[in-house]
Order: sequence, then structure tokens, then C-alpha cells
Amino acid sequence: MTTNLPKPLKPFTTAFLGFWVFLAAFPFLWMFLISFRAPVDAFSFPPKLFAPITLEHFYTVWILDGFWKQALNTTIVTLGTVTVSLTIGCLAGYGLSRYRGNLGFWILIIALVFRAMPHVVMLVAYKPAFWAMGIWNRYETLIIVLVAINQPFTIWMLRSFFVNIPEELDQAALVDGCNRVQTFVKVIMPVMWPGVITTGLFSFLLAYNDFLISSQLMSGDHMTMTAALSNYIFSDDSLAKLMHGVAGAVSITIPLIFLVLFFQRYIVAGLTHGAVKG
Repeated sequence: MTTNLPKPLKPFTTAFLGFWVFLAAFPFLWMFLISFRAPVDAFSFPPKLFAPITLEHFYTVWILDGFWKQALNTTIVTLGTVTVSLTIGCLAGYGLSRYRGNLGFWILIIALVFRAMPHVVMLVAYKPAFWAMGIWNRYETLIIVLVAINQPFTIWMLRSFFVNIPEELDQAALVDGCNRVQTFVKVIMPVMWPGVITTGLFSFLLAYNDFLISSQLMSGDHMTMTAALSNYIFSDDSLAKLMHGVAGAVSITIPLIFLVLFFQRYIVAGLTHGAVKG
């Protein structure tokens, strides 16, 4: 259903939307612009529109400071979190979508309660235990914690997609000779890709953008990008150090923009339709 605005309102609506987009994008655009400028030009007043461009900040962050190591750590943790979350979430979501007993309802409620808890509450319980077991500052430890935080949301979201898939597909596959595993893999999952991609993107963003858990459980060469970025902001008051932090922040944000643009068709399909409905 489309809404046709009166012609006198269209210019105002267009202007308002354009102004809103500008306000939303301005912080990143400003950060992107000054990341290529010397500190004296970045914060000059009035702003210099045609100041010289420099890659010094990016060179310092990525080459001299070894920010590529934190990028590798972030990639390992993020991919591990997404893989485990989607594997467990797909199996649990499918099972709960087909289960008709009261136990499934209470499992979902318990999962929702854990999802609503502040992350710092779980960190208080996790950190002493990890210290005692000697598994602090390890990739698998951070992945386990991020999966534990993200899993309730993943199960709820994937279950909502599986519910929209008619059970007649399961029955037809079983009649054709498939077992339950073959039905899930060959029949159900192919029509679930929009939902899987949408859920996977949210899981990716949680792991990629996490700061609180990563900064507390990882240190040194195992730090992620968001945790390492705080060193540029809080550890030194010099303007040059801050500019290096701006370059790091731009480096973190750009991959997210391209990721969302690349998957936006699947995201819209997943959020609006979920899956094939009967």
C-alpha cells in the first residue's frame, strides 16, 4: 500500500528527509574528512575546505602501531561468534518452531530473560571463573561469552522465520523419502536464507562492535579493534594520538557500510517477509 502525499507537502517532506539524513550521517562524514588531515587543519576555525590530504594517521595506526593485528583478532572472534550462533540458533529455532508443548514456551521465556540482563552482570560472573581456569585472554573464551549473550536473540529471531515456513514442506519432504536431517538441510534451509542472513548480520554487528566484554577479557596482541581503539582516546591527551584514533574509527566503520550495502537486499527481504509463507 502506498501513500500519495499532496503536492504542496512533497517539497517539505523531501527537505525534511534530506536534512534528517544529513544529521544522521554528519558525524561519520566529519570524522572521515578530518582523518585525512593534519591536526592543525582538522580542528581549525573556520574549517579549511581544501586543506592538504595526508595518509599519515592511517599509516601510523595500521603499520607502526600494528592495528592489522587487532583487525585479524576481530575477524576471528566475529566469524567464530556468527558461525556458532547461527548453527545453534538454526537448530534450536527450527526445533522450537515445530514443538507444540509448553516446555518450548518456557525455554523461550528463559532465553528472553537472559537476553534482557545487562552484559556487565554476566561479565562479573564470567571473569573470575576464567581467571581461575586460566582461559582468560583467549579467542575461544571471548567467542563463548559473545555467543552466550547473543544466542537468545538469535533463537528468537530464527524461530520467528521458521514459524512462517509451512509445515507442509516438512511433511512433503518426509513423504518423498527424506529423513528429518535431510528435510532440514535440503528443504527448509534453502528457503530460510533471507532470515539466516538477517540474523547473521545482527550477530556479526554484536561481535564486531562489542567493547565492554572484549576490553575486559582480551589484552595485548589479542585485543579486538574496538578495545584497541580506546587506547588512542583515553591513554593520551595529545591531539596527534586522537587523530590516530579517528583514523582507526574510520577504518572500523567503512567495512560495516559496505557489508550492509552488499546484503541490504537480503536484509529487507528477511525483515519484511521472513520466509515463504503458505
